[in-house]
Amino acid sequence: MSSTLSRPRRLGLAAAALLSLTSLALSGCAGGGGASNDAGGGADNTSITVFNGATGTIAENFNPFSSTALQPTLGVIFEPLFWYNAASDDPPTPLLAESFEWNDDGTQLTIKTRDGVKWSDGEPFTAKDVAFTFNLVNETPELNTTGLAATAEATDDTTAVLTFEENSFMQEPSVLGNRGIVPEHIWKDIADPITETNPDPIGTGPFKVKDFTAQSYLLEKNDLYWEEGKPAINEVRYISLDTADAATGALLAGEVDWMSSFLPGLEKILADNEGLSYVNTPALTASIFTCSSEKLGCKGPQTDPAVRQAIYQGIDREQLNALAGGGFAATASPTLVIPDRDADWIADPENTETPANANVEEARKVLEDAGWVEGSDGIREKDGERLSLGIQTVSGYSDFISLNDAMSQQLREVGIELKPTAITYNEWVNNLNIGEYQLTLESIGLQPSNNPYYAYEKWYNSANTTPVGESALNNNTARYTNPKVDEALSVARSTNDEAVQKEQYGIIQEEIVRDMPYIPIYVNSMLTEFNTDRATGWPTNEDPYALPATWKSWDNGIVLKNITPTE
Repeated sequence: MSSTLSRPRRLGLAAAALLSLTSLALSGCAGGGGASNDAGGGADNTSITVFNGATGTIAENFNPFSSTALQPTLGVIFEPLFWYNAASDDPPTPLLAESFEWNDDGTQLTIKTRDGVKWSDGEPFTAKDVAFTFNLVNETPELNTTGLAATAEATDDTTAVLTFEENSFMQEPSVLGNRGIVPEHIWKDIADPITETNPDPIGTGPFKVKDFTAQSYLLEKNDLYWEEGKPAINEVRYISLDTADAATGALLAGEVDWMSSFLPGLEKILADNEGLSYVNTPALTASIFTCSSEKLGCKGPQTDPAVRQAIYQGIDREQLNALAGGGFAATASPTLVIPDRDADWIADPENTETPANANVEEARKVLEDAGWVEGSDGIREKDGERLSLGIQTVSGYSDFISLNDAMSQQLREVGIELKPTAITYNEWVNNLNIGEYQLTLESIGLQPSNNPYYAYEKWYNSANTTPVGESALNNNTARYTNPKVDEALSVARSTNDEAVQKEQYGIIQEEIVRDMPYIPIYVNSMLTEFNTDRATGWPTNEDPYALPATWKSWDNGIVLKNITPTE
């Protein structure tokens, strides 16, 4: 699983295992899971079982400040002030706060908190908890993963004021939607909030921890939850399995009610199992990352923008979707904005979508104009350098391996030799971060909000990159530098005027569409499967009220409090 953005990777499932019910590997379902225990039960004892990709031993950690916290910690147990739906462009939904307001220069954020909320131990939630949480982060650099530079004060029980050192409009989603609020009466006595595992978490979320083992853990309904009538489900069990095939078998046998996996032959699986449904919420742009800057130490033909443009024009995305995407992938944009969701942020309509099919003639012309001439074997060369490129992916990432194999054949027609390499996950992450690659496959998406600023700041700002050999910390790993882009980002971050921001994004888009340090392929499918025999009200393609992926923090809490027992 990727350490940058594409956590929901393909699990490499064998198609034969998916269609067979005679070889279910269910031994990893410790205790049988909540679902099987409650089959046929009514609303009073409804339980569902979730597989969110965990394999092997589960390490107990419900610390909402920890990067290794168990996934339901954020959203299911601890809540943010607001919730941002990555599946839509809707305004943020109030949770622990009801409203917020910036001062004119973006240095002070006033938050009105929700009255009447209680912690799961019965203590009242107030704005003092909000101020305590942000001050704890500000005072503890190890907890400050979002670059927050603010102090907080509770001016009364329902008002918290955050004061920033400089204009901080663009920190809004991180502050409001990406920080779990903790109870001051508990955390003020925690000696080391960095290493604390918080085994008995006290939160405001719809569920609380009931039981924990190294193979599974059980959450139960928080009877003190502030939203009337929710949740309707009594228990949620999260399980760990030995293999992905076991998860598929468990889904087919009704032992798992919610999972997010790419399943070859999904339509047939659903046709043969009336109690199963699925939703596809593409949000991650599968892309070819290029080590692009010769100045920062990148080596190889990919440092030539003409080569990157030729690759962009030379791949047949329709064929790639059929071969590697199962037909579920959506069309990407060369601007890296998600077209189906956020097209309003695209300045030039001609840059709305990537080409569906290869334009071999255009790709060849781009290379010829840049001095790349065809060699005796059809592969181009320039100044004695052969247009041969290595492309890395992770062993077991079956869809990306298929992409590499198919693109290798497609790009030979252009005169580009692609040499795929499958390596271990740890090696792949290291190479990506330090720039030890020419091309690599990765995904881009799921930033704090749908405003393109967050993707452009992360992936294109020269301040977020380093020379080859030094870690770029999963930010601008393409080593892309462009003063025009940096300046446009500076202007965009200094305002919350969307018209001004869009103007600046137009400048950025013109540059990145030409330079193409990240070459978009398609918006990868994000398939999530549900068992509707025990619960209904799951997100649908028609009503994506939350991003339903089981690995997605924050959204899990929204989904679990909105599903209802099947009658």
